[in-house]
Amino acid sequence: MSKLSVTKDGDAGRPESAPSGLVVMDNVNKHFGALHVLQDIDLTIERGEVVVVIGPSGSGKSTLCRTINRLETIDSGYIAIDGKPLPQEGKELAKLRADVGMVFQSFNLFAHKTVLENVTLGQLKVRKTDKKAADEQARRLLDRVGVANQADKYPAQLSGGQQQRVAIARALAMDPKVMLFDEPTSALDPEMINEVLEVMQQLAREGMTMVVVTHEMGFARSAANRVVFMADGKIVEEATPDQFFSNPRSERAKDFLSKILHH
Repeated sequence: MSKLSVTKDGDAGRPESAPSGLVVMDNVNKHFGALHVLQDIDLTIERGEVVVVIGPSGSGKSTLCRTINRLETIDSGYIAIDGKPLPQEGKELAKLRADVGMVFQSFNLFAHKTVLENVTLGQLKVRKTDKKAADEQARRLLDRVGVANQADKYPAQLSGGQQQRVAIARALAMDPKVMLFDEPTSALDPEMINEVLEVMQQLAREGMTMVVVTHEMGFARSAANRVVFMADGKIVEEATPDQFFSNPRSERAKDFLSKILHH
């Protein structure tokens, strides 16, 4: 692997031969105490690509997702967004997070703010957008995700599926370069899952660069350009959805698929 200069708190200088891509992870390692949760991760995501990350619980999928916008720091290796290494902290980190939209398992909406206020907040505070323009953009996005009529309600008045679609609109309002989804449907009732997946399918069709950690194999099959299969902190294999689901190469992936697809 390419040589890295690693600072004491785990960030790295650019490798001499780092690949180009919108998101680049080069030889990334992360520990939680004695647990080696990310092991020598190499992953490049191109502009407009939809990468779905799947694997058993505890395989490092969510941690991988959270290192891309530095919600988790890394111990060694290199991560870059659009050619720039992840900043340490402060204004540059806030700017990076504005460029990297994140949708979590829990919706993380502000309960005391209306739906419209939740979506405009980042535009006003980080992007310094004019309030009128921010409101117009927010209403456009709420319409796009199918909850335009909920703009003046508070999150508690919405269903889980509606709240998650508001969370997607809030991330989109920052005009991100890439969207990260960390198990966005796993906290939802079954009948609400499809309404969120449909919004994500539409984003994929429109060319949004997306990294999606999910257990929804139907979404992986239909929306992904590439499936990344993780187990025990490693990327075990990468393939197109057709290749992965019809003919996985590793025994670990075969075992995983046999358990989830036949129940």
